Amino acid sequence: MKHVLSKRFFAGSAIVATIAALAACAPKPAPPPPPAPVVVVIPPRPNPPLGAPAGLTVPPLAPDGTRITVNRGVSAAQALWNLRSAYNVAALNCLDPQYAPILAGYSHFLKTHAKTLTAVNKELDKTFKQNYGAKSYIRERETYQTQVYNYFALPPVMPAFCNAALAMSNEVQAIPAGQLEGYTMLGLSRVDTPFREFFNSFDQYRADLAAWEARYGAQPVGVAPAVLGVQGLSQ
Repeated sequence: MKHVLSKRFFAGSAIVATIAALAACAPKPAPPPPPAPVVVVIPPRPNPPLGAPAGLTVPPLAPDGTRITVNRGVSAAQALWNLRSAYNVAALNCLDPQYAPILAGYSHFLKTHAKTLTAVNKELDKTFKQNYGAKSYIRERETYQTQVYNYFALPPVMPAFCNAALAMSNEVQAIPAGQLEGYTMLGLSRVDTPFREFFNSFDQYRADLAAWEARYGAQPVGVAPAVLGVQGLSQ
C-alpha cells in the first residue's frame, strides 16, 4: 500500500513540476506602453499694445489710482490751455479725410474764444512768474508746454486720439464766446481718455509679460527706446 502511495506522490510531483516548467517557458506579457509625453503648449509672448515700443515709460499711478500726467491736478486756466494744446496737436496731426472738421473747428475755436484764451494766457504767465521768478518762468512754461504737446502726440494713441478730438471739436463748436470755461474739464477729459486707457493697457501688458516669463522662461528681446515726451510726465 505504501508503495502505491509513493508512486502516486511522485507522479503528482512530476505533473506539478512539469506544469511549473511549462509556465516558466511561457512567453511573458509585454510591458505596458510608456505614458504619452506631456505636450506643453506655450502661448505667444505678450506684445505691447498698439505696436508701442517694449521699453516705453508710461506715467505712473498715484496712490489714489489716478495717472500722474500733465493733465493731473492742474488749475482751471492750465486745463483750458492744455485743451487748446490738444486741439492744436489734433489739427496738425489728424489729417485723414474724416478728420477734416478738426482743422476748420480749431480755426473757429481760436476766433470765437480769442478773448478768453488771451486772458488765460496772461494768467498762466503770471502764475509761472510767481512760481519760478522773472528770469526762469518763460523757460519753465515752455518746458512744460513741450511736455503737453509731446503727451498728446504719442504715436500709438494717435488714431484713438483723433477720434476723441473730432468728437470734442464737434461739441466745442456749440460753445458760445465767454462760456468756454464751463466746457474745459469735459473737453480735456474727452481728449485725455485715450491716453489713460493706453497707459492702463500698457501696465497690463507688463503684468502679462512678467507672468509669461515666470512660467515659460524669459526670452531675449530687443528693447526699443522710449517715446520722447512720455518719460517724466508729472505735475
